[in-house]
Amino acid sequence: MNINKYIVKICKQAVLASKKSGVFTASQKNNVLKDIANNIESDINNIIKSNEIDIKNARRKKISDAMIDRLVINTERIASMCDGLKKIIKIPDTLYKIVNNKKQKSGITVSQMRVPLGVIGMIYESRPNVTIDAAGLCIKSGNSVILRGGSESIYTNKRLMICITKALKKNRFDKNIVQLIETTDRKAVGELISMNKYIDVIIPRGGKSLIERIAMSSKIPVIKHLDGNCHIYIDKTANIKKAMSITINSKTQRYGVCNATESLLIHKSFSKIAVKDIVSKLKKLGVEIRGCKNLKKIDANIILAKENDWYAEFLAPIISIKIVNNLEDAICHIEKYGSLHTDGIISSSKTAIDKFSKMVNSSSIMINTSTRFADGYEYGLGAEIGISTDKLHARGPVGLEGLTNLKYVVKSDGKLRH
Repeated sequence: MNINKYIVKICKQAVLASKKSGVFTASQKNNVLKDIANNIESDINNIIKSNEIDIKNARRKKISDAMIDRLVINTERIASMCDGLKKIIKIPDTLYKIVNNKKQKSGITVSQMRVPLGVIGMIYESRPNVTIDAAGLCIKSGNSVILRGGSESIYTNKRLMICITKALKKNRFDKNIVQLIETTDRKAVGELISMNKYIDVIIPRGGKSLIERIAMSSKIPVIKHLDGNCHIYIDKTANIKKAMSITINSKTQRYGVCNATESLLIHKSFSKIAVKDIVSKLKKLGVEIRGCKNLKKIDANIILAKENDWYAEFLAPIISIKIVNNLEDAICHIEKYGSLHTDGIISSSKTAIDKFSKMVNSSSIMINTSTRFADGYEYGLGAEIGISTDKLHARGPVGLEGLTNLKYVVKSDGKLRH
């Protein structure tokens, strides 16, 4: 197969499809999403069988447990996919709506219109749910999308694509609004990120090395987050019960996800007994503790943390814990070691909460809340196409609005500038 010709063909089809995708009404787009969900529910057994092939192959290749966790499709995750589509259906369609309408002294009326980005290239590892989330969000936002899932999820993605294509054809949409790159040849990624003539934005989802490589090599703008080194800071005024429950949920509810807490910062004046209880609970749940010297004074059995541990996104039952002198130290630590993804504070002090919220410049700030809520589905976006830690265009979970942009629309009754 000539990979360049194959990718160019897909890109040209995506451009033509994107020119048509913006003309459909909200109800027409919602009907497609409804049919995708129905198709997935009807095909659940075949989807799970395809996924079992991928899992078997992944284990044979000795892919990490975190990657396999993201790869697994079961009835619960399939139900979540379909629920995500149903939530997207309920979100009002803002495409081509006029906003910020203002008449100027000159007599012109200046407004803005929300428009699609155009063609989106999705590059992702494991996570077959991305196939459905990306398809649903791009259809609703009037974009076309080219999907390039990892080789480890190829059979699952192909099966899910049958459900998507069937729904597009039934509703007389161009089937190329959503396309899957079906070759597992790695050259396909290199070709895709060079197609700046056709693709408007690349969104990578996966490990840090994949995203770094794409961000460095892409000729197309990238919406990205490199890693999720998420922090929780327990303030001296924190409610002990909340500190325990939020910390445990943030770390142990699921390990192989980017919004799991990887570092815990604790004010030196917070209850030492409570610190011991939190450490003990984490250990009982099988979490390895890598802590600072001051934590080792409280519990001599923990592993002494190395410098690299403060930077780490473990994606595993491991957590780094540091006792800090005050709120300012916690903020400085997050600024140095954090990844601008999600960071939280547990506190009863309005002053401390306000300062943390203003000074920590992450895409999501959690106040007395688990970091595991940092998710488009939980934010009411229906689903997310990714999480952005960039500072331009979109930040945090990227939903429908993040896949659109604004253009100015200026009107008058023949006014001339003098």
